[in-house]
Amino acid sequence: MPVRVGDSGAQDTSRLASVTLGRLIIAWLPVAVLFALAPPVGYRWDLTPDSRPLVWSFNRWEIGWRLVEAGVATLFASLWFDSLGSGGSWLLFLLVGLLVAFPRRLVMWQHVEPLRRRHLLVHAVCDVARYLGAGGLLAWRLS
Repeated sequence: MPVRVGDSGAQDTSRLASVTLGRLIIAWLPVAVLFALAPPVGYRWDLTPDSRPLVWSFNRWEIGWRLVEAGVATLFASLWFDSLGSGGSWLLFLLVGLLVAFPRRLVMWQHVEPLRRRHLLVHAVCDVARYLGAGGLLAWRLS
């Protein structure tokens, strides 16, 4: 619980970690590795439906986008942990994961056969798990 300074009612912020570029980069690195390596890295919809739901395709577009996504998640976590709060971060990252994972897949869901629907569900669950993992890493690095 933060200690109040004098009679001003202001909280003592001297113990709070400052938001520095170095601190953000150190927090971003494990999340970037997680996002770059976590399945599904590729979504090969041109394959036959009986193929595996997770396809490992390391191309520059996928990896580059995942690194940017990790940067955005790190900035979001920095906002949460450095100014808004620290409790309930697992719920916050669960909700963000659901927002990231499901909207575009629900649109695709209407237009594909049942086996590809199962593949979409596997991808969505992996994305939500990826965000929960990122939230845990960022809580560890930024709290």
